[in-house]
Amino acid sequence: MIAHSSGIQLQAKAEGGLMKGLKRAALGGGSFFITTYTAPAEGGWVDVAGVLPGDVTYIPITPERPFYITRGSWIANSHGVDIDTQWGGMANMFGGEGGFGFRATGNGLAVVNVYGAIDYLDLQPGETVTVDTGHVVAYDLGIQFKMRRAVAGKSMQSMKTGEGFVFDFAGPGRVLLQTRNPDAFASWVASAIPGNNPKEGIGGLGGLFS
Repeated sequence: MIAHSSGIQLQAKAEGGLMKGLKRAALGGGSFFITTYTAPAEGGWVDVAGVLPGDVTYIPITPERPFYITRGSWIANSHGVDIDTQWGGMANMFGGEGGFGFRATGNGLAVVNVYGAIDYLDLQPGETVTVDTGHVVAYDLGIQFKMRRAVAGKSMQSMKTGEGFVFDFAGPGRVLLQTRNPDAFASWVASAIPGNNPKEGIGGLGGLFS
């Protein structure tokens, strides 16, 4: 939360009970306690921000169109939307997303944070697209997709290209992407720290201070 208007009431609790709160924190990358903001009769507003340096956007959620939100991207949701931890399948596990994320159902808005800028892919029936796993933020739960190596069937070639695993999405449906990859950035920072890269040593940090 950044700020809120006068009269807003705050209440924090383990939404959904103990087990749901534990799953949300340990598996989905969220918080054990959920803060509910309630406006007075005349209305009000709340400003929120994410941890990642990038865009914040909202996803319209309807009973006919629930969304899967990848681990670490969900910030908030409006009343009427239920956020629950969901196993995203082995594709997310091997794709570097931790396996678990959030399922957003109900009727309202879900607010998400991305690393970099947000990009929307609205696929028509039969239209397909290939996306690096680290750039996926959210997608329609009804959309068809599968995970594979970037170079199909060739582990060494996938490693050489630096792409690893990718998703193949097939429309109809919407996919939200982030222009930067947080896992790739974390790996780069780790390699630049003295001691983690014996060949570069302290010189590995030169790019940070140039």
